Parts: sequence; structure tokens; C-alpha cells
Amino acid sequence: MQKFIIFDENKNSMEKEIKTATEKIKELNELGNTLTLHQKLHRAKLAIGKVVKNAMSHHSKYADLNAIMAEVEPVLLENGLILLQPIQGNSVCTQIVDIDSGAMLQSCMDLPQNVNPQQMGSAISYYRRYTLQSALSLQAVDDDGQQASKEQPTETKKESLSEARFKAALESINKGEFTTEQLKAKFYLTKEQEAQL
Repeated sequence: MQKFIIFDENKNSMEKEIKTATEKIKELNELGNTLTLHQKLHRAKLAIGKVVKNAMSHHSKYADLNAIMAEVEPVLLENGLILLQPIQGNSVCTQIVDIDSGAMLQSCMDLPQNVNPQQMGSAISYYRRYTLQSALSLQAVDDDGQQASKEQPTETKKESLSEARFKAALESINKGEFTTEQLKAKFYLTKEQEAQL
């Protein structure tokens, strides 16, 4: 009989815990609905970690658009904010919209004129990255001072080396025709290849 009493006590204790947890969730939901756009942005900015620099341009590492989106978008969504990046007229815009109130933060940049479609595609990706960094005041990486002045932004990624090309590069380094730094700047090396340098 005592076992049933313990069971009943456990059941009551569990019901109280469930009720408490349910009330806390309700409070958080109500709090989320009463926060302003700027308060939600503040919470999101506190939660956004460092963006990994995963691409290379003019011998400088930077975080490409995909790395920034992967870090930022889930945090914005958790805080009731949606990220949009439409092209409006001749501008690329980043919009962060409060799902509850419809309030919006917007950052836009005008696209370059008289460029071919490939250059325009590069410019759109480039401007999406910069308007997003600007809207959220993300740490800027000085990776493209030369690019900004050309009005035709391009982002280059390192290519990988096959084992045969890597061995040929090692021979060139040993002969003094090429340096290790030049190899690292121009090509993506695997951990095994870096260990051989």
C-alpha cells in the first residue's frame, strides 16, 4: 500500500513540475510578444556567435554569405525575426522583420551599373553579405579594400590540389621556384598536405 502512496506523491510532484514548466513557457511566449523589434534584435545579437572566416579573397580570409547566414538566420528566427534580402529597384536590401509587429529594420546598397550578368550575380551576393553585416553591426573583415574601389566585386575561393600537383609544387618549393607561403595563399591544402610542408 505504501508503494501506491509514493506513486501518488510522485504523480502530484510531476503534475506540479509540468504546471510550473507550462506557466514558464506561457510567460516566455507572452514576453516574446511584448518585446519591440530593437529588444528582439538586442537578444539576437547577444546570441550570435563569431562567424567563421571560411573564404579567401586577395590573400585575406573572410566569412562568406553562407557562413554568415548559417550563424545569423537561426538566431533571428528563435527571436521572432525573419530575414529577407529582396532586390528593390536597383538596390539589394536586407530586411529584418519582427514577425509579431511587422516592424522592420532595413539596410540597402545600390547595385553597379553597366555590368554583365555574371558580374551582377557576384555583386548581388557581395551586397547581400555587406548589407546583412551592416544591419546587424557584425564585425567587418577588411578583406576587399581593392574590390570596393573596382565596383565589380568578385569572390574567389582557393582550389584544391591533387596529390600529383601537390608533389610537383613541393618539388618547385625545394628548387626555390615557389614558396610555401605562395602555395598556401593560392591553394586550399588538406591537413595531410600541410603536414608535409
